[in-house]
Amino acid sequence: MTIYNAAKAHFPFLKDLPDEPPAHDRRRPHRPRNGDARLHPHRNLPTQLAPSQVTTLAINSYLWRAAVDTVSFAPLLQANAQSGVIITDWYTNPKAPGERVKLTVAVLDPDLRTDALRVSAAKQVYQNGAWVDSPVSAATVQKLEDIILTRARDLRRGAVRG
Repeated sequence: MTIYNAAKAHFPFLKDLPDEPPAHDRRRPHRPRNGDARLHPHRNLPTQLAPSQVTTLAINSYLWRAAVDTVSFAPLLQANAQSGVIITDWYTNPKAPGERVKLTVAVLDPDLRTDALRVSAAKQVYQNGAWVDSPVSAATVQKLEDIILTRARDLRRGAVRG
């Protein structure tokens, strides 16, 4: 089961999305070349792990790519790789037109760690002709964080296999 499908299975408002994200939303993982700096200086064998810290940005690129992939079902209002902030616009599932969600994801650190990611969600329901705030369970936000972290680890593993 892909991360995309896992998100669809957990979040009811995503169930009507296609089985795979649109082709333009897919990100190809980094493929190291033979002369990659991750090779041990005294051997011609690659190290066992890709670096957990990616220093080209002030944030972790694996977490960033995983977060963008995961929230790509909703229209993006802001996606700033330098600050590590992704903000989606309100997303309404066509099967549940009386409910909408908005997500904010912040990648906080260049290390691939659980505390380097913060996700917040806002939910509104349509009542009496107006959108009214509704609570989002902590489990829902935690599940979204887990999906992003799992995807980031998969991207890192893919960079090692390259």
